[in-house]
Amino acid sequence: MRYGILGPLDLRTDDGTPLDAGGPRPRALLTLLLLDVGHGVSVERLTDGLYGAEPPAGAGNALQSQVSRLRRRLAPHAEIEATPTGYRLAVPPDAVDVHRFEHLTAQGRAALAAGDHTRAAGLLREALALWHGPALPDLPDAHAERTRLDELRLAATQDRVEADLGLGGGPELVPELRGLLAAHPLSERLYGQLMRALHAGGRPAEALTAFEEARRTLADELGADPSPELAALHLELLRGGAPGRPSVPVQLTRFIGRETELARIADALSEARLVTLTGPGGAGKTRLAIETARARADATLSPSPSPSTAREDVCFVELAPLVDGARIPYAVLTALGVREGFRTPAGDGTDRLLAALEDRELLLVLDNCEHLVDDAARLSALLLASCPGVRVLATSRESLGITGEVLVPVPPLPPDPAVRLFLDRARAVRPDFEGHARVPDICAALDGLPLAIELAAARLRTLTPDELADRLDDRFRLLSRGDRSKAPRHRTLRAVVEWSWDLLDEEERELARRFTAFSGGATLDAVEAVCALPYPEDLLASLVEKSFLEVTEGRYRMLETIRAFAAERRTGEAGLRDAHAGYFLRLAERAEPYLRGRDQLPWLARLDAEHDNLDAAVTRLTATDPGAALRLMAALTWFRRLRGLHGEQLPQARALLTAVGDEPPEGLAEDYALCLMNTVTGRGDDPTEAGRVARVAALMESLAGPLRLPFTMVLWSLTGGPVATGLNDHVRVQMGEGAWRHALLDLGVAYQHQFSGDAPASEAAFARSLAGFRETGDRWGMANCLDPLGGFANRRGEYARALELLDEGLTYVRELQAPEETADLLRSRGFVLLHRGDAEEAAAHFTRSAALARTAGVPDKVAAAWRGLGDTARLTGDSAHARVHYESALELCSANWFSLGETALILVGLGRTAAAEGDVEQARDWFAQARAVADEPPGAEVLATLTEALAGVAERPGRAAELLGAAAGLRGAETRGDPDVVRVERDVRTKLSPEAYDKAFERGRGVRSAAVSER
Repeated sequence: MRYGILGPLDLRTDDGTPLDAGGPRPRALLTLLLLDVGHGVSVERLTDGLYGAEPPAGAGNALQSQVSRLRRRLAPHAEIEATPTGYRLAVPPDAVDVHRFEHLTAQGRAALAAGDHTRAAGLLREALALWHGPALPDLPDAHAERTRLDELRLAATQDRVEADLGLGGGPELVPELRGLLAAHPLSERLYGQLMRALHAGGRPAEALTAFEEARRTLADELGADPSPELAALHLELLRGGAPGRPSVPVQLTRFIGRETELARIADALSEARLVTLTGPGGAGKTRLAIETARARADATLSPSPSPSTAREDVCFVELAPLVDGARIPYAVLTALGVREGFRTPAGDGTDRLLAALEDRELLLVLDNCEHLVDDAARLSALLLASCPGVRVLATSRESLGITGEVLVPVPPLPPDPAVRLFLDRARAVRPDFEGHARVPDICAALDGLPLAIELAAARLRTLTPDELADRLDDRFRLLSRGDRSKAPRHRTLRAVVEWSWDLLDEEERELARRFTAFSGGATLDAVEAVCALPYPEDLLASLVEKSFLEVTEGRYRMLETIRAFAAERRTGEAGLRDAHAGYFLRLAERAEPYLRGRDQLPWLARLDAEHDNLDAAVTRLTATDPGAALRLMAALTWFRRLRGLHGEQLPQARALLTAVGDEPPEGLAEDYALCLMNTVTGRGDDPTEAGRVARVAALMESLAGPLRLPFTMVLWSLTGGPVATGLNDHVRVQMGEGAWRHALLDLGVAYQHQFSGDAPASEAAFARSLAGFRETGDRWGMANCLDPLGGFANRRGEYARALELLDEGLTYVRELQAPEETADLLRSRGFVLLHRGDAEEAAAHFTRSAALARTAGVPDKVAAAWRGLGDTARLTGDSAHARVHYESALELCSANWFSLGETALILVGLGRTAAAEGDVEQARDWFAQARAVADEPPGAEVLATLTEALAGVAERPGRAAELLGAAAGLRGAETRGDPDVVRVERDVRTKLSPEAYDKAFERGRGVRSAAVSER
């Protein structure tokens, strides 16, 4: 027998003869059994599927009769077996089209991931051919399952298009893709495939037009920009290149040789999830890793991320600048583009990294692990154990030592590729160079090491090949009596670098030695200040020409191998490191005021570029001058908060507290308090944290005059400060004078009024704060005002005004590159659209918000977006789908103590769903659970929402009116824009006279929160 439910129920014997299952109920019964074929289906589920929420009396007997009739119709081809809790259809899953479809699509996706586009296309076409109409038409209430299957069908179609593109398809796919986009206009993956199909068909202008259409649609519908992947594809098309390039460093020179090694690495990655390239410095491990990652990402040919696509993302992480292995998770998060949310509890970053990678297919390249090998090994082992889609390609001078690791040694280049590499690099400095008889000897003397060959070839700028060969020969004889405990290749590389060093004049050597003080490069100003060499421009240019430095957009960087060599020859190290720390302390203190105004974007970018140098300065000052270290950490705190890096400074802050001691240095109480705040994680797992929070409160109370760094008040509020405990005259004095300070004070006043339930005063304070932040040009401040102001407009039913405010806020957070804040504003915009009646657009907003919040590592914000999807489903009549979203959100919140307010709102959603299905008692149970959570007092807004929900299940109309009044009293204003509240009010007014309603409403407004404790 063959069974089809991907369309109208279709039963056929092995010879193709159709079989009639009977009327609607037998067909529905068989469909339910086929969905879980081979497994028992409970009586409750079968009864719900057949009779809905209101089964008839004797439904159990009726179900048994239906099963008996269906057994007779299927005999002798299939058997329905009784189980302890229900029934099971005993047929192989492959005989049912839905299960065969899922099996074939999984096989097709695996083939696509392996680069076998022919097999993938065949499997996916076979899978899609099983569909013969809308899924499950005999189960009209199976909305959630039907949606899931439709999503799988779309994903399979996109995968099949991916396979066709991989086989060279293009023009013939364009009509199909345009049709799919008409049905799914917000799918960035479809836009990317359309762009590639047009490009492959020789229509590049239309491909670029398709991107503009995508950009405009996303902006109009979601208020969002195209994803980085789609933008990268657009850039590739603009450059005339092939689409689908991976996110790996772009190389400026040709890759030569190493075909054998590339094949060996590819084979190893196909069998193992951890592959380590080993070999000496300069052997070319990094370049091999880059080329492997680029080839692997190219093979998948997908520019858009999706759970159903075969694409393997690539993340390249350079570990050489790191000096502390605890920083590796942050380096990976930075490379992934994942930043901490502004209110995300601080930590070591590992949990956020696991959350970001748990569902991703990713090749993670960890470059230069040797100096942090133990920490790199621990993190790799954890990622491989917890994230099944992650593979690791590491480069190191030694193995990571993890079970399952496959080592790929990187040998010297063979003679022919070595000569080709030398000629290629020599022509970069001497375009007319046609080769020389002694080039093979030069390459052999350098043992075929790529770095040595490249350095030698660069010397042809000033030497002849004969001079070069002669000098190499002398140098190697001199060094052959060196440290015999070192590997021969290491001695050879040292010889080449030392020989290159000898070609510098003394001024160049001195600058190179001093330049090693920098981590991650330096600007000309920094070089001049730290290296104490006047007018260093010419010397820097000379070092660039001689391959000792690289320069990009005015920023100089020294290759790590050369940096390590030059550092060994550095003199006056203590003074140099002190000068380095002093320069970056002055830079941070100079930048701090600009981070709170209209110039914040360029200054944020400047501090981003100096991230490694600033970290090194904090470490140095902690050891030598803790007071100065306190000043530097204080100056950097707001930068790190805006950039989502506050968890990264947690170990630094703890080390600095240890160095400073129990009392702040003279005049640095504010800086000391900030350092204490930077040690607070908010996770509740540190028994000493409460003492530090109390110490912060005592210090803040002791500060009499205006704060030097007004953002201190924000951090204090996040650790239980003035917004939670109440603003007072002392706090107002501490805020001092100035537009930004006044705006921040108004922001605190606004939140305090909002928590206490005075909506008019809160909205007025938010408006004043917005005006103040507008005066300063601070995007963070304006966005933090525009979001709640949009919420006030939404509650009044002023939807157009709410969208206008939220769209302005979205502009600012996009400029700040802030995914958490963008997720917040998209979620707020989604609720406005939902209340306005645009359910489809609202769902798209909530989906995008959840994705961004997951990227930012903020689980309660993901849950809030899923709650929005639950509200959308519930208000459009899909209670089953709503319950799925609410329960998923509730599960996500259960692991986070800081999600109590969101948990209460999710429980309210579940209660409203039960009420919509007619189960009032179940609804009241959900509301009781929400009330128990709200006992933690999350604020008047949550209690008001709960009170409005209770009004919907009140036993008496008068009681419902009282509860609506209590909600208005809690919030300080009536709600006119929420369809749940509007519906309840309309229903209650039909049952009461206007006078009775008004009297009960006002009575409830006076009672306020007491009303929510009763039914």
